[in-house]
This record gives sequence, structure tokens and C-alpha cells, in this order.
Amino acid sequence: MAFWQPKLELMERSELEELQLRRLRKTVEQVYRNVPFYHRKMTEMGITPHDINSLKDVEKLPTTRKTDLRDNYPFGLFAVPREEIVRVHASSGTTGKPTVVGYTKRDIETWSDLMARDFVMVGVTRNDIFQNAVNYGFFTGGLGVHYGIERMGAMAVPSGTGNTERQLEIMADFGVTVIHCTPSYALYLAETAKAKGIMDKLKLRIGCFGAEPWSDEARQELEEAFGIKAYDSYGLSEMFGPGVAFECQEQNGLHIWEDHFLVEILDGDGNPCAPGERGELVLTSLTKEAMPLIRYRTGDVTYLMEDGCSCGRTSRKLHRFLGRADDMLVVRGINVFPSQIEDVLLSIPEIGDYFQVIVDRKHHGLDELTIQVEMKDEAFTGELADLARLQKKVEERLKAVLNIRSKVELVEKGSIPRTAGKSKKVVDLRRT
Repeated sequence: MAFWQPKLELMERSELEELQLRRLRKTVEQVYRNVPFYHRKMTEMGITPHDINSLKDVEKLPTTRKTDLRDNYPFGLFAVPREEIVRVHASSGTTGKPTVVGYTKRDIETWSDLMARDFVMVGVTRNDIFQNAVNYGFFTGGLGVHYGIERMGAMAVPSGTGNTERQLEIMADFGVTVIHCTPSYALYLAETAKAKGIMDKLKLRIGCFGAEPWSDEARQELEEAFGIKAYDSYGLSEMFGPGVAFECQEQNGLHIWEDHFLVEILDGDGNPCAPGERGELVLTSLTKEAMPLIRYRTGDVTYLMEDGCSCGRTSRKLHRFLGRADDMLVVRGINVFPSQIEDVLLSIPEIGDYFQVIVDRKHHGLDELTIQVEMKDEAFTGELADLARLQKKVEERLKAVLNIRSKVELVEKGSIPRTAGKSKKVVDLRRT
């Protein structure tokens, strides 16, 4: 069995916790000294870095939410001078303003090692040809994964997104053996390859999939279609990006790299959950220089699995994610909040108060976002051209905010079912 950083991956629990405490104290000192937001929060709570003497003392510290990133847009949470920032990434927020994260040179190196660690763990070697079929740019999955591939020495094929037939042509012609993309896109690739009769030309053996929820049934379908082992991954831009946690070859829970992240699972009241009890994943950066976050509320629901794994790694495992603590949807790897949609719709005079978001995976295994929107009575002229113009207007405004295309269906007032006076805003058919 191969390891990228065996000393860290196989570290005894007591030694790991000593390392975590050293890094936690350093991080708390860093944000207290350099980030006004944290200095103010800690001062209000009567806390200083000297109060952190054990890992349990993390509970004394303030929590951080996505709204805090937006409130300090763009660079207010940076803990180093701006000239030390070598890269920024961004993700969408509920108001359309992105949440911005920064990286120092060392952060990029740390992140690359995390990704290399993940890939070696699932059996990727220097002999592999690794196709990275996700969006490059602000989305962390592109460059984050790319640097990890190069770090561990496999051949990187930065195919990006779109043009499915070209993706498959590259896969066949280059002899690609490992692919990274969203699971829904992988299902579409498999369907297209079957339809074109080229599945026997592919040499895939490993698939790394993430950025959206997927089921055990989807894993089985992908493994059978491509003849691969399909691995789940977890990441979030606030904590580097992809690579925060990853399945090993046991495919039973995701190892979360505790030398880089201090893990808490909290209930709805913010209290620690008992072992095996589901709750919200809360993470504290231990090695991030540019923008370390303290007790970041990820919104993702999971639980810590029992200690120990036959792969030998000592970092604990998270159960595959069970949903969200908030109302966020993940559609084709993009975070979508119903409140974002509502903000857009309320800004359009012809639109009424009720809407319904329907997410499905009908065609080609790809997520489809449909938004049913009630019109105001006075907006309904009966002219098809007027309806078409309004539909296009709503779709364009939503795409500008969501960064994903949606289908808008205009319906008459009263069409959307009311429940106790309110409509059910989200119907996620992927879970049924």
C-alpha cells in the first residue's frame, strides 16, 4: 500500500493531537493579531490566544459562517499582507456576491500535497494519465486537482468542461486511466460512450468524483459502466478546496486530514455531538496561512465513524454526507440557495410571491434546475410573445446570479400548492 506522506498519515493518535494543538495555538494567535474580525469577536468574548491550552478549548472560540466571508468581501479575512497572496478563488454566495479565499505560495504547496495524498491513497501512480474534466478558473476543483496531479507525478490532462464527444475522444486517444469530474457528468460520459460504441476503447481504472451529492447506486452504475473503482471526495473553497477528505480503497467513509483541519460535529444548538451522532461539520484551519478560518460552519451534515481503518491511516473518517444544515442545494457542483433565486424574482415587477425550485436528474444523468414562477395577474396579457420575453428575462437574470442555467416555467397565480399558507420552495427529486 502506497502513502504520499507516511509519517503524517500513519502518525499515532497522541502525536497527531499534540501536532493539532501546536498548530491550533499558532493559528489562533495569527488571526487574533492579523484579522480584525477575529480580534473583535475574541475581545467581545473575553478570549485571548493564551486561553487555548487544549484541543477542547476550541469550543471557547467564535464560530465563522459564510455570511462573515461576504461581510468582509473581498479581502477582509486575510491574515497576511496582500502582497503575500499569490492566488484567489471565489464561490457564489446567497446575494450573488462571491465569497473570496486567498492563498500564499506555501498554501498552494500544502494544498498540492493534500491532493497528492488523496490520489496516492486511491492507487494513482506516476504511470497514470489523469483527465481533469472540471471547470478551471475561480472554481477550486480545476487548479486544486491539477496541482495535485502534477505534485504526485501523474500526467495531467486539463480537459476542462463541456464538449462531451471531445472529452471521450481525448480519453480514448490519450489512454486516460484516471478521471476527475462530477458524478452526474461521469454518468453522462458513460451513457454517451455506450451510445457511440467506444466503451471498449477506454482504459479507465479509477474515478474521483465530488462537488455534488451522489448515491451508492450511482457509484455502482459508474463502476460497472467504466470498469473502475469510484471514489468519493469532499472539499470546500473555504478550507483550500477539494482534498479536505477523501475515501481510501476501502470505500467506507472519507478520511479527513486532521493534521490540517480540526474537526467538530455540532448539533442544532451548537453543542458537540456524541460519537456516531449526526450533526453539522465544523472545521478549523490548522495550516492555512492566507485565510485561516476558526470553527467554520460548513452546513454539511455527517458524523464521525469509529476509529481505525484497515488502510492504516490514523485520521478519522467522516460518513458520506447526509444533507445540509441549511437550504443550500448543490447543482452540477454549483452552490444554489433558494434565497438567491428569491432575491432575483422579487426584483422583477411581473413576478408574484410564489415560486418552486425543482431539481431532477432526468436526462443523461445531469442535474436539471427548473423554477416554476407565478406571475402577477396584471402581467398575464395572454400574448405568447410577452410570455417568451418575460421567461427569457427571468432566465438571464437567474443565470447571472447562480452561474448555472435554469429552465423557468411561468405559471398563473395560484398554480403552486400552498402548505399552511406557504409554498414548498424546493423539490429535490434526486433524493427520491
